[in-house]
Amino acid sequence: MKPPRKPDPEPLQTNDSATILAGIGLWAIALVVLLIIRPAQSWWIWTCVAGMGMGGFGLIYVYRRDQREQSRDTAK
Repeated sequence: MKPPRKPDPEPLQTNDSATILAGIGLWAIALVVLLIIRPAQSWWIWTCVAGMGMGGFGLIYVYRRDQREQSRDTAK
C-alpha cells in the first residue's frame, strides 16, 4: 500500500507582466545588435521581431486575464 500523498503547495504569486516585459526587452536588444552587425541570414532579424510580437500578445493576454480575475473577485 502506498503512503498518503502530501498536499500540493500553494501557487506562487508572480508578476507576469514584468517577466514578459523583460523578455520583450531582451528581444529588442537582440534586434538592435543584429541590425548593427547585419547577419547574412535575415531570418534572425525576423525571429527577434516575432519574439517581440508574441511577447506583446502575451502581455495583452495577461492583462485581460488579470482584469477578469479582478472583476470575478469584486463580484463575490
